[in-house]
Parts: sequence; structure tokens; C-alpha cells
Amino acid sequence: MELVKKASTAAKTPSKDTAEWRMRVDLAAAHRLAHMHGFSEGIFNHLTCAVPGKTDRYYQIPFGLHWSEISASSFMEVSYAEPKPLVGEGEVELSAFCIHAPIHRLNKDAVCVMHTHMPFASALSRLEDPRIKPIGQTEAILMRHTAYDDLYAGPAFDPAEGERLNGILGKNKVLFMANHGVLTVGRSVAEAYDLLYYTERVAQVQIYAMWTGQKLKELPQAIVDKTMDQAGTRSPKYGGKPSYEHHFDALKRMLDRKEPDYRD
Repeated sequence: MELVKKASTAAKTPSKDTAEWRMRVDLAAAHRLAHMHGFSEGIFNHLTCAVPGKTDRYYQIPFGLHWSEISASSFMEVSYAEPKPLVGEGEVELSAFCIHAPIHRLNKDAVCVMHTHMPFASALSRLEDPRIKPIGQTEAILMRHTAYDDLYAGPAFDPAEGERLNGILGKNKVLFMANHGVLTVGRSVAEAYDLLYYTERVAQVQIYAMWTGQKLKELPQAIVDKTMDQAGTRSPKYGGKPSYEHHFDALKRMLDRKEPDYRD
């Protein structure tokens, strides 16, 4: 708990009507939700966001905090150039810096970067063939966003690893990391978390289907292509918002009922 106090009181937190504070609230919500959904792994793994209006830093929690205790005031602002906080106090986990800082710096669409070892997706990453199979609608939609790193390169203790991963990710939004876990990127916390959520659901369903021992019923390629195309060009925006924003808003309403202190 001392770490929470230290990081919170030292940080120059912005006014609560700013883009910075709204980003902090959403990122805090993502940490709480990831714990609730079983995506967290102790005090490890990382969910980060570029600081709005800045080009040299991103939000990261001090090492040692559990995702269940994160609130909007918990975050440090960490430099892209070196693993040290520019605002706030606490330890900067090196692997988080080496993966996330290069991706934020190099990828304009990576406003939010989420890396987890969530169980079903991580189980797939440990298979000789970790590919998502086209066995359903959600799978086909996610496949259009997904890349695969087929070679585990060891712990990420050098920013070159983040640069390598960003190169493999390319214009995709989901990366399966061989023998490791997964990474998602989005232009908002809502988009990155929605991708994280459905990546785990797809992995869970595929593993359940594989457990039956029966042959998987794969969709014809023409239907996969049609589904991918329609998901990319014809998905309706209810109320002018993409579905991932509605999803994340609903999840935050759940948190507001159960754990409203994430907004603090």
C-alpha cells in the first residue's frame, strides 16, 4: 500500500475535466477489469497509454502494484527515451518499458498497448500452430487484425525487442507472441481492451473445441473473406460509436457499481 501512496501523492495529476484525466480513468478501469476477467498475472504484465498531448511519454503503473488496486492517480508518466518517470514516483518495470515504449513511439495507432499472459490465449501461444482457426464468426473477424511472432526471443530487457515486435505487428492490432502471451494495440483504451477481451474468448472457445477431440469445422474461405470484409466496412455504429466503445462503457458502468474508487 505504501507504493500506492507514494505514486499517487508525488504525481502531478491533471484536472479531472482534461483528456489526460479521462485517459487515466479508462486505463485504471482496464486494469481493474483485466483482473476481474482473469487476464492478470500477479503483479506482472503491462497495460499502457500514450499521454494525451505529449510526444515523449506514456502512462505506466509503478512496479509492485496489483491491478486490483489501480486508480486513475496511480500512474507514472514514463519517458520513451529511458526507463524513468517524468511525473510520479516508483519503479519502472524494465520489460514493460522495453516492449511498450518503442511500440508507442513507432506506431501512431498504438495509443494504448496491452500485454498479458491471460491463460487461454497464452495456451494457444505455446502450441506448434498457435493460429486462430476460422471456426466461427468472432474468429473470422479477429483474424483480420492478428499477426504472429513465431520465435520467442527471451525476456524483453532491451528496447530492440519492442521494435522487433512492432515490426511483426505491422498494421495489425493483435499479436500472438510464441511461448509467451499476447499483445493488443488500439487508438483508445476501449479498442485495445475490446480486442484483448475477444482474443481471450476466441482462444477459449478454440481450446474447448479442440478438447472434444473431434475435427474442427472450419468456415469456407469465401465466407471468411466475406465476414472479414463486412466487419471492416459495414459494421453499424449505433449512436455514432463503434461497438468497442459501447462495450467498454458498459464495463465501466459495472465497475461504477462495484469498485467506483478506480476513478480516484
